Amino acid sequence: MRPSRLFSPPGTYFVTFRTWNYRRLFQVENNARLLLNTIFHYRREGRYLLHVFVVMPDHVHLLFTPAQDVTLERCAQLIKGAYSHELGTLIGRNFEIWQRGFTDHRIRDTQDFVHHQNYIHQNPVVARLVRTASEYRYSSAYPGFKLDPWPPAAKATSIAASATGTSKTRALPGS
Repeated sequence: MRPSRLFSPPGTYFVTFRTWNYRRLFQVENNARLLLNTIFHYRREGRYLLHVFVVMPDHVHLLFTPAQDVTLERCAQLIKGAYSHELGTLIGRNFEIWQRGFTDHRIRDTQDFVHHQNYIHQNPVVARLVRTASEYRYSSAYPGFKLDPWPPAAKATSIAASATGTSKTRALPGS
């Protein structure tokens, strides 16, 4: 049974997307770069503010704030759908890339934000891919990525809604 589709209230979210059957798709540099290009494309379009990210071999963690007129679900759909389409076009075939839906956690306060930022940056270290977070090229801990600060409006919204800051798995439209 597919989980029911819920729409998230405004705020900042920690989100995880996993590859189909935990396929290590992003250990291939071109695949990881294509995903980063997709993520930054929608950031440039103003669909969300991007605060922190890591692209691991079989999953992605993002910490972002959707724009006021864009739902969390739509952000996930844009990233996953565009990436799937582009990769299929490049390799000349279509196959399952992502597991259905995604996992999210609404950020409640500054401490929660910092905790998830550290978790994201330490992911490659814990996985023993690098010794320090700043060595991992597919992470916002790597020098040179332009990111957005956590906006004061998102802080206020997240703090006001702290009672609803639980983790959830969501289905995407059409998944």
